[in-house]
Amino acid sequence: MMPTMIYVDGKKYNVNCKDNLLHACLSVGLDIPYFCWHPALGSVGACRQCAVKYYQDSTDSSGRLVMSCMTPVINGALISICDKSAQEFRKSIIELLMINHPHDCPICAEAGHCHLQDMTVMNGHTLRRYRFNKRTHHNQNLGLFISHEMNRCIACYRCVRYYKDYADGKDFGVYGASENIYFGRIEDGALENELSGNLIEICPTGVFTDKTHSGRYNRKWDMQFSPGICHQCSLGCNIILGERYGELRRIENRYNGMVNHYFLCDRGRFGYGYVNLQDRPKYPMYRQGSEWIQLNSGQALKCAADIIRKAKRVIGIGSSRASIESNFSLLSLVGENNFSTGFLSSEQICIDLVLQILRDSGIHTPTLREIESYDAILVLGEDITQVAARMALAVRQATKGRARDLAKKQKIADWHSAAIMNSSVDVRYPLFLTSVDRTRLDDIATWSYYASVEDQARFGFAIANRIDNSAPGVTDLSESLCNQIDIIVNTLCNAKKPLIISGTHSGSPAIIQAAANIAKALKGCVEEVGLSFLTQTVNSIGLGLIGGFSLDVALKELSNGEADTVIILEKDLYRDISQNIINHSLNYTKQIILLDHQHTKTSQHANIIFSSASFAESDGTVINQECRAQRFFQAYDPSYYDENVEILASWRWLDALKQTVNNCFVDWNQLDNVINSCIRVLPILSGIKKAAPSANFRVYGQKLARSPHRYSGRTAIRSNISVHEPRQPQDLDSMFNFSMEGYQEPCSNHSQIPFVWAPGWNSPQAWNKFQNTIGEALRGGDPGERLMEVHDKTLHWFTNIPNAFKAKAKRWRIVPYFHLFGSEEMTQRSDVIKKCMPEPYLMMNLQDAEKLGIHEGSSIECQCCGEDFFLPVFFSPNLQSGQIGMPIGFPGLFLSLCGEDLCNLRQVKK
Repeated sequence: MMPTMIYVDGKKYNVNCKDNLLHACLSVGLDIPYFCWHPALGSVGACRQCAVKYYQDSTDSSGRLVMSCMTPVINGALISICDKSAQEFRKSIIELLMINHPHDCPICAEAGHCHLQDMTVMNGHTLRRYRFNKRTHHNQNLGLFISHEMNRCIACYRCVRYYKDYADGKDFGVYGASENIYFGRIEDGALENELSGNLIEICPTGVFTDKTHSGRYNRKWDMQFSPGICHQCSLGCNIILGERYGELRRIENRYNGMVNHYFLCDRGRFGYGYVNLQDRPKYPMYRQGSEWIQLNSGQALKCAADIIRKAKRVIGIGSSRASIESNFSLLSLVGENNFSTGFLSSEQICIDLVLQILRDSGIHTPTLREIESYDAILVLGEDITQVAARMALAVRQATKGRARDLAKKQKIADWHSAAIMNSSVDVRYPLFLTSVDRTRLDDIATWSYYASVEDQARFGFAIANRIDNSAPGVTDLSESLCNQIDIIVNTLCNAKKPLIISGTHSGSPAIIQAAANIAKALKGCVEEVGLSFLTQTVNSIGLGLIGGFSLDVALKELSNGEADTVIILEKDLYRDISQNIINHSLNYTKQIILLDHQHTKTSQHANIIFSSASFAESDGTVINQECRAQRFFQAYDPSYYDENVEILASWRWLDALKQTVNNCFVDWNQLDNVINSCIRVLPILSGIKKAAPSANFRVYGQKLARSPHRYSGRTAIRSNISVHEPRQPQDLDSMFNFSMEGYQEPCSNHSQIPFVWAPGWNSPQAWNKFQNTIGEALRGGDPGERLMEVHDKTLHWFTNIPNAFKAKAKRWRIVPYFHLFGSEEMTQRSDVIKKCMPEPYLMMNLQDAEKLGIHEGSSIECQCCGEDFFLPVFFSPNLQSGQIGMPIGFPGLFLSLCGEDLCNLRQVKK
């Protein structure tokens, strides 16, 4: 495509002809103020702030004012941003917008990273002439995450366009008319959408602010930042961690054009509270009888090394919530034959299967951003809103692609969001879902199939066979189901880009195999097919690539005496398996060494506990569900604020322990050295070295600053310890400084951005300055490195079709129910998330309950895996008879319950 040339204030620029003038000018580095426009939301022309002077040709001396966000780029266009009349118009608009805005910047939580402040300064509006009463509004209680201050609103409409039109939220809107406009709910109450927190960054003013931050508030310029990776699901969204006084204070979206783009889910944004818990391990501890003794690092390493030397055999149990470097360091310490992944055997089978398909299918796994371009989607067995909410948002955008395509046929530009919406109301691409019960995506689904895991897999196998009759077939399906299969097959085969989504959450290899068969069958009739798998945790794929034996095998070897010592890495065994099995295995284990940043039930059995760093206090690499290696970086050094604290990354403890075992002088290793050792031993992980620059990276000879140049109070932060300011901590593991000293401005040779700022741009809108084209890749490329690209390999048909599910008398198959707030291990420890979690429950088929005479809401006593459960019961008309739903992963509801049979079920009371 030939570039289009425009002239701005006499200078020539090459721009994209598909953009509007605002987008084009911002992309070439020019500054035009705006409010209502957003790269992800498009243009509606509501705020009138982006006015420029547009000239017909070189002879036109007067020109006319146009809104740049609503004006398409035309080759040879002549415009002026600096024209006096355009400047006066913009200045008058900002003055009108500010008439009812309160004079409360000093107490506003948005101040310092406020787009309204930036644009007011850009327009030169410094004096308020309005001296009369201001319009005021009632502020609503919108729940635990977001504060609402409606008096600051400038009616840009961004919030409602994001929440209702983009994220499909149902409980938020705009009310009123003329100048009396209100944005909020019909009544007070928590916002129901799983991505409501994005309102904080979408809003250009202080109407919506982070309530979880307000209790321990500080200004943006007084925080220390680092680029991080969200650890709360398998997607690996990019985040910015903000720290002050040794606490993680705030998490914000970090732009990645291929992954999360501009948005995060609420669990990833608000679930960080577990990092700040006061009762977490803060120094090494040794158990002596019933007492815990505090040790320093040298004592702890010597004590653990003595245990390892005397041991008959040491098993290491890894963790998918720990980094690649930490798991590799454990493997290196105990040896390849003694390393367990920590996966349940059922999960390990699923992970190995996913890796086999990713490696051998020759089918592309799309990024989150790429998912938005698919025109027919089948989700097989995953409730993606609850386990990977950011992917659910991408799926919603994909279904809206039909409206965009229809608008394109009418020659409506992609950025003209109002015209697109008006021309194609409620027109969507098809989405088909299978699950055990209703999901949050049912509101946009073309058709949903509720069935047992086995029957969902059979359904998938039947679809593959109907597309390609060489695939294994399924018999004895009902006529109505066969008719629906024909509709789905016809839709998928006629799509330009069909996508199949499945995953490991159901615990069923058959569902994964069925998804692979469908994708393989489609590959023969469609040019571009996508296949995406979700996994349980942030580093499940990475741990699967490292390899090892399952947790079940490890526990068996401990219980039968083949090993007498175990090192457990950042894992609570009681979350996975019945306490009877864990207790039995640990009772036969002489020595238990634990590394973790949380006190868990497993830590009650440990002999030595090493105080590990959380993802906010350490550096490392994780590999997400699309096999993208991504680096996260330490936001702060905990020991700087408390000299008694010894919190280190698990890989650093383990590497030092290995040196101590080998009677070497402990030389605290650096991250780059661990990565180099890892890729020598495990070549399949060689790409992790490219996930981020090494610690030697510099820009103009400088490291990168973690703090803004206005950072204040450094000399007073430790005044409770000493009035003398010590040297700032030295970071030998990364290219960042623990201070404001260092390079801060946008540049083109790196993409690891600790905080977003550019001169004149203090809000999240400053991401514009880090992109060559607004809304596309960062100048230095989007962070991360794909470890598996599509190769032309042949994956054979999977033929192990399960039998249809049959209910058993007086026994109920347990199926997992997932919750965004509660199902994830770490965030369920955060205070604010605890308040959002439902109480554990049972979900029964309505007919099954009626047969047993059970009343909804009553308490039920039941048994499974040798344990008793007392839970309230609720009914579902969609759950198949013979099954019972439980929120697996909630405290006390261990993961291996999935697929087991529940028995001895009886009602305790009404």
